[in-house]
Formats: sequence, C-alpha cells, structure tokens
Amino acid sequence: MRFLYTFLLLIAAPFLLFGLYRAKDGKPRVGKRWVEHFGYTPAIKGKNPIWIHAVSVGEVIAAKPVIQALQKRYPDEAILVTTTTATGAEIAAKIEGIEHRYMPIDFGFAVKRFLKRTHPKVMLIMETELWPNTLVAVKKAGIPVVVMNARLSESSKRGYQRVKPLFNILSLNIDHILCQFDDDARRFIELGVREKKVSVSGSVKFDLPDFDTQAPAVIDLKNQLTNRPVWIAASTHPGEDSILLDTHKSVLESLPNALMILVPRHPERFGNVANLVSSSGFTLARRSVGQSIIPETQVYLGDTMGEMMNLFAASDVTFMAGSLVGDKVGGHNLLEPASLSKPLVTGPSYFNFQVIAEQLIDVGACTVRESPVEIAAQIVSLLKNNEQSEKAGKAALSVMEKNRGAVSKTLDTVNQWIES
Repeated sequence: MRFLYTFLLLIAAPFLLFGLYRAKDGKPRVGKRWVEHFGYTPAIKGKNPIWIHAVSVGEVIAAKPVIQALQKRYPDEAILVTTTTATGAEIAAKIEGIEHRYMPIDFGFAVKRFLKRTHPKVMLIMETELWPNTLVAVKKAGIPVVVMNARLSESSKRGYQRVKPLFNILSLNIDHILCQFDDDARRFIELGVREKKVSVSGSVKFDLPDFDTQAPAVIDLKNQLTNRPVWIAASTHPGEDSILLDTHKSVLESLPNALMILVPRHPERFGNVANLVSSSGFTLARRSVGQSIIPETQVYLGDTMGEMMNLFAASDVTFMAGSLVGDKVGGHNLLEPASLSKPLVTGPSYFNFQVIAEQLIDVGACTVRESPVEIAAQIVSLLKNNEQSEKAGKAALSVMEKNRGAVSKTLDTVNQWIES
C-alpha cells in the first residue's frame, strides 16, 4: 500500500510543488530555500531539538502558545519548527527563539536526509498533518512521534476508512495522539488506534497569550476610525467576498458610516479582492500600502500577514468566514476574536470547529447566519445595541476562560519523550 502511495505521490509531486512555488502577488516566496523540501536542510544551531511541524499559517499560530510554554519549561532545549508553505514560514519567523526549516516532501530519501542533518529528539505534529513515509522514517530513526491538538471530523474519518491500510501505517508509527475533544478521540479509536495511545487535552487554541489592546498598531487604527461602527469579515475564501460585500451594502443602508474590514485568507488573493471591492462601487483603503482610513472609506482591506489580532481588536463585531462555502473549508478559528470579547457571527459551515462553535453558540456569543440580508441584520443589531454586543462578547470570553489549560496538559504528556 505504501509503495502505491509513493508512486502516486511521485506523479502528483510536480503539481504540488508548482502550487508551492508559483509566484503570486502578495504571496511570500520560498526562493532559494526550495532545496529544503528535498531534505537539504542547513545545519541548525541547537543539538537534538524538539521538532514541531506546523504545516501553514493556522497551525503555526495554534502552535505558538505550545512553543512559548516549551521555551519556559525547557529553556536549554533547541526548538525547530517546520512548515510546508512560505506563508507559514513567514509567521514562524516572527516567533522568538526558534529555528525554522521547510518540511521535506513525503519521500523517504528527503525525510532521511533531513533527519541526518537535524537529529531531533522528538517530533510534535500540530493537528493532523500525517504523512506515511515521514512517519515511517521518523520511527525507524528512533524518534518518538506525538500528534498535538488533533482533530478528526466524521467526514475525515470516513475518508481514512476508505484507505484503511494506509491509515494503519500512520497509526502504527505514532506514539500518542492528543485530541482536542472526546469526539475526536472516539473517532481515532473507531479507526483502530489503540485506546492507550489516545488522550484528550482540549484545544490549545483556547490558551492564547494575552493580547495588548493598547499596542501602537491598535491605537493607530482606532484613532483613524473616529468612533465609527466597524465589523470585520475575517479569513474569506473565493466566493465569500462578493457575498460579504453585498452584506456590507445592506449594513450601510442602516448605518451609513459603518466600516467593513475585509481580510482574505490567502495573500495571493489580495490583489483580486481589492479589484472586486473597487468594482463593486466601494471606497477602498489598503493596509499594505499604508492608506489611511478616512471618513469616506467604506472598506478597509487587511492585506498584510500576521496582523489579524490588531484588526480584531479594532473591530466591534466579527464575522468568521470560511463558513459560507459549503463543505470546502469548514470555518476558521473563532477563538481569537472571542479572547478579545468580540461578539461573533458565522456562516452555517463550521464543521472543522464544530465543538468550539457550538459552545459559543450555546452561550449566545455566536450566531449563525447565511444570506447577505441575514448576516447584515445581525451585524447591524450588534452594532446598534451596545448592551447586546457586550453581553455576547462577555459570553465569548467566558468560553475561552472555561476551556483554558490544554497547553499545560499537552506538556505534561509530551515531557516523557522530551526528558527521556
């Protein structure tokens, strides 16, 4: 089965690499570091590092509190962070005290070369980024493998069931799986993972570090807003921007001075979304080129990387995108705006954050809306009613505080492999 998988990967690799290396406006480039994807990794400064793999932006952000906790508990240990994408690399580069390398593609020769150059003592995989040849090579090298913050939806479980022999290779080469929630653990066990290899830590995404809402970037934004009502459409995907721009047209009918902050998920879309905003008749300002928000600005395009928390902090209401495109995405992380006590709105497709979303919905912190008219009505209601907005924001923060502690549980589990 692994031979067939490797053969298919060999055929697919040129297309996968083309997607990684293709130049697009606003997208960081791998550049000369492309050789790292084949295991030609520059020597690292530390010896026997703790190796954390976080495929792209979302996983790097989720891994950050774990990394910081590891640095505090093990100040003398080197930490190596790998990502697959250049956007993930850009975010990882901003984390102090770590070394970053690109993850080798899932060919045995590339992974073995990487291991010979880095000699990690343990591999910690963020969420469920599982590659058969990598896991086999890592285990053969005597390196323990732990999956952190793992999640497994019903649809993903059915997908693994269709390639059960391949999943068996994965599970046999993993020492432990730390799941976000009980349902995730149950699904892994139903797939045949031994029960003693599975535990529940909660989601590390609840353990966000405190954010400075008085940071200069936030204060500068708020000064430009001059007490205007502001809502943010965060992490949009193709097909959602036009829906949410229609939403903003409806919002402006009730609140003519309202501002929409629009943040596409992927940087290569920044230019196209800017053109869409302008062609839709809105007055646009772009953050990437330093354009200020003036009273006439109707849409502010957050076309930079690593600034989402600043934009959340400057907004009054958050709509979390990735939730209006059927079963393609499954939503994005609602917890960053929740940690700032922001009232939340999402579309109906949030299966990748099912448990988190349902907790927020149950306490009235988040509402589900689908059409532009419905979304606009909810946003206007929250922007006009301070008491309603404040109540929802407090409820969101209460969910965050109730669920904190996953990072500590994660470290308590992985320390047996770090300290061995």
